Amino acid sequence: MKKLTMFTLALAALLGGMLLAQNQAKDITGTWQGTLHAGKDLRTVLKISKADGGALKAVFYSIDQGGQGIPVSSISLQGATVKFSIAAIGGNYEGKLANTDGTLITGNWSQGPNPLPLDLTLANDKTAWTIPEPPPPPVPMAADANPSFEVATIKPSVPDSPGIGIRMNGRNFSTLNTTLDDLITFAYELHARQVTGGPGWIGTDKFDLAAIPDKPGMPSDRQIKLMMQKLMAERFKLAFHHEKKELGVFLITVAKTGPKISKNETNPNGLPGLGMQGLGRVSVRNATIADFAQLMQGRILDRPVVDQTGLAGRYDFSLQWTPDDSQYGGRGGQAPPPANGGTAPPDLFNAMQEQLGLKIEATKAPVDVLVIDHVEKPSDN
Repeated sequence: MKKLTMFTLALAALLGGMLLAQNQAKDITGTWQGTLHAGKDLRTVLKISKADGGALKAVFYSIDQGGQGIPVSSISLQGATVKFSIAAIGGNYEGKLANTDGTLITGNWSQGPNPLPLDLTLANDKTAWTIPEPPPPPVPMAADANPSFEVATIKPSVPDSPGIGIRMNGRNFSTLNTTLDDLITFAYELHARQVTGGPGWIGTDKFDLAAIPDKPGMPSDRQIKLMMQKLMAERFKLAFHHEKKELGVFLITVAKTGPKISKNETNPNGLPGLGMQGLGRVSVRNATIADFAQLMQGRILDRPVVDQTGLAGRYDFSLQWTPDDSQYGGRGGQAPPPANGGTAPPDLFNAMQEQLGLKIEATKAPVDVLVIDHVEKPSDN
């Protein structure tokens, strides 16, 4: 019986070694697809190929969410384990080749604290799902255009309605539950501490705004903010002057390790994608470090944020950390605990260095301050 047991174990080890050897040598290039059950079924496709140097590269598609291809930041096959990450949306996947012919990967997708099962099957020409054609890119507004909002409606927000936002959808600009303070800090790229003067209602009364530019084409980020500046002068009668004042700030610099973020060269003139996925999670796509600094100072941190990295161009990355009660206007200490007993992410200062290769530190510096001289509640539409 003892010899039989030893033989059985040896045979199992041999078969396991053969399977591992097959998986190690497996070429996983091709089209993989599977359905993610995330409240509703989402068909996902992963197209894996090889870069010029032989390393793996991939593009990810969510067919039921428009089907626009998103470059995968990193992908690897180690033994039977397949891993890939998508910095632009903060997504990560880990799975294992689950059969001897290498046509099935079983694993989990995570884009937040709760991983979801996602199994991927190797498709062929007959079984591959059709990826919808991407919509044609919007025609950009002329770079030298000096637009205004041709049509703009401003109305008080519905009391106690949830959410807050400023967005550009095609040629339609809109805001939800925004105060005049919010609009000023957005349009002039300031922190709330850099706006002084004015009556109390500018920080309490909330408005919904809808507007369309008076020039053809999709406006740039700079042109959107220019139109917002003109609108506030016209409809809120906003007048102000600038002063310099020493304030507490956060400086962003490059850490000793160097940056760990992926450059995005797909659309240098497109609008940046900046998203907050709950407390302590942000995703950045096609954005500059200055855009990222604006997001951090506008919604998360309690003081202005200054970009001193010297990094040019646009990037994709995501950041996850455990916020403290000085962040999110005092709500940072209410961040939910990690799911499934996992380890909580590091604080912001360590997360920036570990995940992005960037350093953020508190100091004092002279910064521009906008001093309100006159303002009125908005005129009727």
